[in-house]
Amino acid sequence: MGRVVHFEIHVDDMERAKKFYGEIFGWTFEDWSAYAGMPYFGATTGDADQMGINGALMQRRGPAPQPGQPMNGFACTIGVEDYDSTEAKILEYGGQIALPKYALPGMAWQGYCIDTEGNVIGIHQPDPNAK
Repeated sequence: MGRVVHFEIHVDDMERAKKFYGEIFGWTFEDWSAYAGMPYFGATTGDADQMGINGALMQRRGPAPQPGQPMNGFACTIGVEDYDSTEAKILEYGGQIALPKYALPGMAWQGYCIDTEGNVIGIHQPDPNAK
């Protein structure tokens, strides 16, 4: 036991965050606000037969993370088919680069971005030729 089964991304602007994650990663959302007692949208991140988990966007209840502050919490890393095109879409939809793309030799391309809500997210493209 102890496997991560759900994630929550804290957001200031729910519609902006839904657009960011929906357009870039293809996530879909279901309004669970009545159940949660606050703005809360369940996120389906892929097909049930694929590796991964689903989660939610929830209304932030305090100040957003400040630029340059150390990580406080978990960084979620999202698997993508094409790192470069995903990074371009992140920038197009208002995200920023936190740590540029780098090779995990023989395994993947990895990097970190900041979403529209100030959260750090990882981007991971498997590639056995990465070096």
